Amino acid sequence: MDHIVTVQDAVTAFADFVEPTDAELDAIETEMPVILADIDLLDAHIATLDHTPSELDQRRIRRARRRALAARVELINHTVTASGVGA
Repeated sequence: MDHIVTVQDAVTAFADFVEPTDAELDAIETEMPVILADIDLLDAHIATLDHTPSELDQRRIRRARRRALAARVELINHTVTASGVGA
């Protein structure tokens, strides 16, 4: 009969390396407006999955798409300016 042993020590041995670094957290914070805008766009699409989109639904999707694109443009412009490209 084989005994089942836990592998907790092997799994938790690298727990310190599992946490995101400060640079990764800063990158997530920088990209948060894009992430939130994408969530709004997904919410707008999800709301129309079970029915034909009305004019109001279509406007909500268009507005969400514009906000998502604007957030991406802002992130790209911020990234390019911060890196010194085009300055």
